[in-house]
Amino acid sequence: MTAHTPRRRRRSVSLAVAALAVTVLVSGCSTWFVDRSSSGGSDRPVAESTPAAEDVEAELRPFYDQVLSWTDCGGGFQCAEATAPLDWQSPSTSEIKLALVKHPASGPGERLGSLLVNPGGPGGSGYDFVKDSLGFAVSDTLQAQYDVVGFDPRGVGRSSAISCLTDSEMDSYLYDVLPGERGSQQWLDAYTASSTQFAASCEKNSPELLGHVDTVSAARDLDLLRATLGDSKLNYLGYSYGTFLGSTYADLYPQKVGRLVLDGALDPTSSNFDVSVGQAVGFENAMKAYMADCLTKSSCPFDGSVDDGMAKIGDLLAQVDASPIRAGDGRQLGSSSLLTAIIYPLYDATAWDYLSDMFSDVMAGNADYAMQFADGYNGRNPDGTYSDNSTEAFTAINCLDYQYTNDPAVVQKQNADLVAAAPTIGPWWSYGDISCDVWPDKSTRTPHAVTAQGAAPIIVVGTTGDPATPYAWAEGLAGQLSSGQLVTFVGEGHTAYGSSSCVKGVVDAYFISGTVPASDPRCTS
Repeated sequence: MTAHTPRRRRRSVSLAVAALAVTVLVSGCSTWFVDRSSSGGSDRPVAESTPAAEDVEAELRPFYDQVLSWTDCGGGFQCAEATAPLDWQSPSTSEIKLALVKHPASGPGERLGSLLVNPGGPGGSGYDFVKDSLGFAVSDTLQAQYDVVGFDPRGVGRSSAISCLTDSEMDSYLYDVLPGERGSQQWLDAYTASSTQFAASCEKNSPELLGHVDTVSAARDLDLLRATLGDSKLNYLGYSYGTFLGSTYADLYPQKVGRLVLDGALDPTSSNFDVSVGQAVGFENAMKAYMADCLTKSSCPFDGSVDDGMAKIGDLLAQVDASPIRAGDGRQLGSSSLLTAIIYPLYDATAWDYLSDMFSDVMAGNADYAMQFADGYNGRNPDGTYSDNSTEAFTAINCLDYQYTNDPAVVQKQNADLVAAAPTIGPWWSYGDISCDVWPDKSTRTPHAVTAQGAAPIIVVGTTGDPATPYAWAEGLAGQLSSGQLVTFVGEGHTAYGSSSCVKGVVDAYFISGTVPASDPRCTS
């Protein structure tokens, strides 16, 4: 994204299938994006959920006692819609809708209840993740004994969703090249103006919802969904940002924790800047790992040492910042869009060869492959439409979950620290606070340790080479939780359940039989 720094935790697990997505993209196929305009089902009621008996306040009883009516939405899936309070502090004033999709337990054995899944983001659609990628989201073993439930959190997708820009306006917001040298007053003024306009559009189009899409509210929704599904305790698999949602739930409702697995963990003690530095370093390290692998291959567009290759990438970012490359559709590839394109395949090591192809193309003066990579990250379809509202939801949720500053002295110090920590990425990773500093609703959350005292065991999965949620965050969260158990995958890529057979075995054993490893298994495969 040329105008806006790609410091995101969106796309997460849906992007963890990047190898497949990128393969289709590079092959020239134009049907990478799934047509979700029709559910493919009959909309015929097929089942109702019996809510769990809950002792809640009178204002909440209509929500907790609601009966979900499931309809056939094709492919063996059932869909439903739940109602939740817009404002959990004043639940009777207004309502929102939450979209769910369920794949009923398919095996002949004992049904173990519902397993709710969140793919991350914030802003990722759990509905689409489960319906489009069920086999990646959970194993056949879990599908056999659990009703697997995907849901769109408040503000996202098919639920009551944040709406800000038209498709053409989103193109301008994400891809227009800002005037002036990066960091100059002219550039900062243009960035601030763009961010302010975006925030104003969100406020105009989603005036009531905008201030109520924080993660604490979403965690309260999660408890409501648990109860309406008929489960006395929550079984939950959260990826990336989904781990933050899950740990927030555990802290609010420790006695309602069933079997929770948090893969690709965020550390809830982290400030916004802590997250920025951690991710900048994470992607810098992933880029180094990519470079070391690339240099062993004859097709690598780089030569010399890893440091030489990293310097070349830095030079390339500076070149397109000074002289953007025009793509075939007329858009210009600047430094921020190129950085987004670089980050996209770094989520999954199996996509690194395609990253080399993209670098070769940009070095030859072409922008189309890089734009396709950036489009994949941003959810932009080949026809210029956007497949979801993840950019709007991502910004709205993060602006409520973290606190931001526009103090020039603090900003300059943070920018210097970013460059020192990640010399290649850092210069293009800065000034991210502007988008939320101009946001109409301010955060009231203070980062803090999550203990979930009294909760059942919670498994926290961390990957040593994870660029988006660095391994240290998983260590931190597992250490904070009173019942946390760290499971390490020694490898590359974002999250581990879908790529490590060892991690999958540990996680499945926990969900099926409640088995918790006595110590960290340190998975290597």
